[in-house]
Amino acid sequence: MLPELLALEKILEQGAPHLDVQVVRQVQVASGEQFPVYAIGVGNPALDVPAVGFFGGVHGLERIGAEVVIAYLQNVVMRLQWDTTLHRQLEQVRLVFMPIVNPGGMWSATRANPRGVDLMRNAPVDAVDRVPLWVGGQRVSAGLPWYRGRLGDPMEAESQALCEVATAQLLARPFSMALDCHSGFGVKDRLWFPFAHTRKPIAHLAELHALQEIFWQAHSHHQYIIEPQSAQYLAHGDLWDHLYLQACQTQSTHTFLPLTLEMGSWLWIKKNPRQLFSRNGIFNPLINHRQQRVLRRHLSLLDFLARAACSHARWAPAPDQRAQRRADALAAWY
Repeated sequence: MLPELLALEKILEQGAPHLDVQVVRQVQVASGEQFPVYAIGVGNPALDVPAVGFFGGVHGLERIGAEVVIAYLQNVVMRLQWDTTLHRQLEQVRLVFMPIVNPGGMWSATRANPRGVDLMRNAPVDAVDRVPLWVGGQRVSAGLPWYRGRLGDPMEAESQALCEVATAQLLARPFSMALDCHSGFGVKDRLWFPFAHTRKPIAHLAELHALQEIFWQAHSHHQYIIEPQSAQYLAHGDLWDHLYLQACQTQSTHTFLPLTLEMGSWLWIKKNPRQLFSRNGIFNPLINHRQQRVLRRHLSLLDFLARAACSHARWAPAPDQRAQRRADALAAWY
């Protein structure tokens, strides 16, 4: 059994009175063993309240992403036993968790799912500009990294599960956000927002700029670089591009802000170069005290997003402010 899955199921047992738990898929690995893909909800289920979703384990090698989401879920569950302020907050917001989207990949210690498909290259979105070779997604072979799947095939079961949960629990609401936790890029922690398939700015740039401002005000010593993913590289098949475009097309009056936390794992390698000789070491802090530090440092970000979603009416730009906000955002990011 996966240790992350065991830890998650223990938390689900502890929080059972407060949690809505679904098994949205069962994923089978080559040995025949099956693993559940859980979706967990807590807080007000009414679709007229805001929501924020927390996702991890999309890439099986990046275990630390799943562990960050599980750590925050544990924080919420344990606080529900005594924190009256949290209970009041959850009357006005819905929190959604998918901590281990790709349990088969995590079991086999691969980036892709058991069918060899990279879930973050699997959506039906093609980049409009040139992508970096291989990294941007390829259809040559499942035996090579960043495989998108065969042209015309439906999305993988895990990708479909994530999209179904996001569509039902996030996109259906007037305001929602998502945070997808990854690792493996650079020495700095980054918060990316769409697009990945084009360098064009998204429609909700004003809201993202306002969100950045209140985050800076509340966390003046934070370590994140906040930027569009296209500032670093373009890619085919990004799930969050797909969901954001879907949200704009089907719910034009709604606001959906998807973010990706890209933890800078090169810093862990810099401090412990021997990690280069381990596949897990390239994407995860292998030394225990560093892992604990990573779990602590990102907890405040996830809690901030829950509070920001709950209070979005207080910081989201009014219609007469959006043009200036967008101009400021274009100057800062583009």
